[in-house]
Amino acid sequence: MRFEVDAILFDIDGTLVDSTAVVERTWRLWCDVHDVDVDELLSVSHGRRSEDTIADFLPPERIPESLAFLDSLEEDDLSDVVALPATGDLLASLPLDRWAVVTSGNRSLMQARLRTAGLPIPPVMVTAEDVSNGKPDPQCYLLAAERLGFTPGRCLVVEDAPAGIHAGLAAGGPVLGVATSHPADAVADATAVVTDLTSVTVAVTPEGLVVETS
Repeated sequence: MRFEVDAILFDIDGTLVDSTAVVERTWRLWCDVHDVDVDELLSVSHGRRSEDTIADFLPPERIPESLAFLDSLEEDDLSDVVALPATGDLLASLPLDRWAVVTSGNRSLMQARLRTAGLPIPPVMVTAEDVSNGKPDPQCYLLAAERLGFTPGRCLVVEDAPAGIHAGLAAGGPVLGVATSHPADAVADATAVVTDLTSVTVAVTPEGLVVETS
């Protein structure tokens, strides 16, 4: 499929960076401490802000302390965090004013994961702290498009999780799903689906970006 767009908005975990092992490891530790069924939690956590996931299992008054505990676990564990295939070369080919990262994670953790994976940190980065409503709400992608100075409908969202795919679609633009952390049928609502970013090429033109999948 071919997309002619002004910019690309990338999710991080599962899209640019393989952090599945550490994410699941830290959630398991968190669940042990808080007596929460880990399988039930993991079934609803992918692609969402941690505070929104925690709110499904704990009362409001316990969220701040339990979120801080999870944040400390995640920031202390960067082992197994690596760049997903082709992400480094793809990002290096893009002008800095033509892409952003949009994540449900907090800023310091996401910057640390990008650095650990050897990937660049772009000037525009929308994180959990920047929005009042997390994915699948489109607020994060609308904000990223605004900060880049482009119309949301002219931005391609790249996502690996259903919550993020639905957020991107709700923002009004095309969505490229990558079947890295989920099977292809779980991301089938995206405009197009690829196995990973090795199937994607981007050409920079005077008008913007031409993205093609194979």
